[in-house]
This record gives sequence, structure tokens and C-alpha cells, in this order.
Amino acid sequence: MRPDAPSEAETGAGGSMTTRPPKSGGPKGRKPQAGKFDAGKFKPGKFQADGRARTGPRTSARDAAERAARNRGDDAGARDPWGAQGAAAAVPARPAKPRRDAAAPRGPLAAKPGSRPVSKRSEAPAPAPAAAPAPTPGPTRREQRAAASATLASGVQTLMVEPDEAGMRIDRFLTARFPLLPFTRVQTIVRKGELRVDGKRAKPNDRLEPGMSVRVPPLRLDQPSERPRNAAREQDDAEFIRSLILYEDADMMILNKPFGLAVQGGSGTVRHVDGLLAALTGPDAQKPRLVHRLDKDTAGCLIVAKTRLAAATLAKSFRSRAARKIYWALTAGVPRVRQGRVSTYLAKEEPTDADARMRVAKHGDEGASHALTYYAMVDQAAQKLSWLSFKPVTGRTHQLRAHAAHIGHPIVGDPKYFSVENWELPGGIQNRLHLLARRIVIPHPRTGKPVDVSAPLPPHMAQSWNLLGFDATRYDPIVEAPEA
Repeated sequence: MRPDAPSEAETGAGGSMTTRPPKSGGPKGRKPQAGKFDAGKFKPGKFQADGRARTGPRTSARDAAERAARNRGDDAGARDPWGAQGAAAAVPARPAKPRRDAAAPRGPLAAKPGSRPVSKRSEAPAPAPAAAPAPTPGPTRREQRAAASATLASGVQTLMVEPDEAGMRIDRFLTARFPLLPFTRVQTIVRKGELRVDGKRAKPNDRLEPGMSVRVPPLRLDQPSERPRNAAREQDDAEFIRSLILYEDADMMILNKPFGLAVQGGSGTVRHVDGLLAALTGPDAQKPRLVHRLDKDTAGCLIVAKTRLAAATLAKSFRSRAARKIYWALTAGVPRVRQGRVSTYLAKEEPTDADARMRVAKHGDEGASHALTYYAMVDQAAQKLSWLSFKPVTGRTHQLRAHAAHIGHPIVGDPKYFSVENWELPGGIQNRLHLLARRIVIPHPRTGKPVDVSAPLPPHMAQSWNLLGFDATRYDPIVEAPEA
């Protein structure tokens, strides 16, 4: 056999190469194997243990070992036979190649003469796995709310939707999390696409589900100075709100909102229902929550939830149209059809204005939403004024006021939609919006049984009813109007 011929250990029984290719050159004329020495340790004039001179820097093997150790997560120094600490112990000096004995065993298990012993990884002791750190408990829900309200977002925040916030509109979610943030600012953030829900742009009326992540941009608002709480004023606010209660239990209240009182704060609005409800905050820090809204000049039934769970359930009743609402209004003129249906699309004339006038739009117009209202005439006075009863199926902004104007009988005292030419207000009738949220029937958030509440006429409407001879106890034909 030629001295450079591959052995059975290298070729296997079948003669085909299975492990490594044969080395070129003779035993003493082999090419140097790359990667055995570190470039920083090479010094000219030094010789290896077998007497051969070092020929240059060799780093590829060490690099490969370190990369393999890093991929395994091991300490590279523990398995680095070329390091300063483990070089002597891990790699013994290469002895001079002995002459091959004819009786030396051959075969796959025979070690190649003169080869460096290779350590088996399986024999090396595996490093003990590091103990996993104990999970740190996250902040409580109260702490999350306090942090959000106190900081008012010094930077980008990611909020997680909790189970009791399921079904909330995205704008209501922000208002609940940031009570000091004006509602107009909330709408601006959403409209400009600065707010993301699970990485996607959101609309103000989008609904949230538990587990969703809401990315809130830096709000950059100046924090108002903390005013000392006035116990006497809070007592007055609490007494005023309690004087408006038409129905109350452990889960909800129905208030008789007076004319001229805003439901929520806005530009220049200081006193509003939402702010007054803070005076009824309970010992568990639960503040009563608004479930729906009424225009500032619309009086009547306003539902307030006492718990977040009740608020979510009542809001679902409105979305599913399980709630039934009846409004009374005094309108100009007498409709030819005493009972009818108004179906249009409504859109804002100024999309950026939260309280803009609504216009009748076409299907497909930008921002247009379908609005459906049933109406019935209860009584009329001298063919000049009508007492109309409305049952809205949808709940669009200014829906009843826009629909009344659309059929040619705008509501008396409406500063936005009343535009009848050569029309004079009868003497004794105040120039105030004559619109009342008269009655509401809604399933109870816990029992599911219907809660039926009616509100009395506000003072200026009661005066007009008395002047025109309308009987507020008269049968209301809208009750028999279609439900959808």
C-alpha cells in the first residue's frame, strides 16, 4: 500500500469516501492545516512539538469553535482548546509520527497514526442550565389607570384592552383612560391616524376586544395645576345630580337631563354631566359612566352606568337596537302624512368639527351614514305648529333635527336647522329647542328585564304645551310604529 493511500477508517468498507478526503503529500510533506494557531500567538522562530516551523497565522478553527459555542449557548472559553487557559490541558503536544507497525489494527475503529486526539462533545460535562428568573408581577388595573391619567402620555404608550372594556368605542376607551384629555383632541388623534390598534389605523367608532393593543402617540399636553378639592362644591354637584334621577339601582341610573346642560366637556364648556358625575364616585373609585349622549339643548332621559360592566352591556343594547327611544318635538307646520318614515344618508358639512351641521348626503359619499326615523303627529295647533313624536332606529348626530328639517317641518327653536321663510314665533313660546327625549325602554344590564322610564316636559316645553292646549297624557301613536 502506498503511504498516501486512504485507510479503511477514511473510506469505509465500500471504498467510497465517508469522513474526510485524503491528505495530499507524504507524511512529512503534508500541507499545513489551516486554523490551528491564533494570529496573536504566532511569533517567528518558534517551532511546533514535531519540529516543523510555524508558517503563519491560523485563526479559522478557533473562530469556528467560538461560533459553535455561542450557537449552543455555552461558554466559548470552556470549549476553546486554543485559548490561553485551556491550550495545554486540551491539546497535548503532537509527538513525532511513529513508524506504522504491520501488526497494528486496521479498520473503522483504528486511530490514524500521528493524528491529534479528538475530544468527544458528549463526554464533556454539560453546563448546568441557568435558573429562569421568577416572573415579575405586572401593575394592577388601578395602577395602570393612575399612571395613564397622571402622566398624560409623556411619550408613546401601548395600552392593553381589558375584559371589562370589551365593545368600547376607541374614542370612549381613550376618554376613559385619559380623563383629562379633551374629547376633541381624542377625535383629532384618531382622525389623523396617529392611533393604532394591533398595528392598524382605527376609526373613532371602531370597537375594541379584550387583548387588543392600542398604541397611543405622545399627547404633549400641559398638565393643569392640581386644584384642591372643594368639599362643599362636590356636595352641591352630588345633590344636583341626584335631583335629576328618574330611575336608579345598583347598576344604572336614568337622569332627566335639563335643557342647556352639556353631556360632555368641549371648547369653552366647563359644567357638564360627565364632570358632575365625578361627585358620585364610590369608595371603590368607580365613577358613573355615560352610555349615550344627548345634544346640549335636548332635554330628557339620559342613561348612566354605575359600573364598567354595566356600561359595556348597555352600550351593546344600543348597538344591537334593543333599546327603544321616543322623542317629542314641537315643529313648524303640519305634515301632510300624519305618520311616516324618513330614510336618508347623513354626513357632516365640516368633517373636522365635532358639532358641525349635518347634511343629507348620497349613498357612497365620504362620511355618509344611513339614518332611519319613524314619526307620528300627535296633535297640531291652527295648522301652524305640530306636536310630533319620533322613534329613531339609528342614532346619528343631530338625526331627528336634520330629518325634521328634511321633511319641511323643522323643530322650533333649533338654531342650526330651522330655516322657514316668513315664519314668526307665536307669542308666549320661547325661542329654545323644543326637543325632549321623552321615553326610553332598555334591557337591564344584569337581569335583562326591560327598564321603562319617561321624562317630564322641560319648563319651556311645558309652557308651550299649556299655551297651545296640548295634553301631555294623550295617547302617543308612535308606540305602534314599526320597530325597524
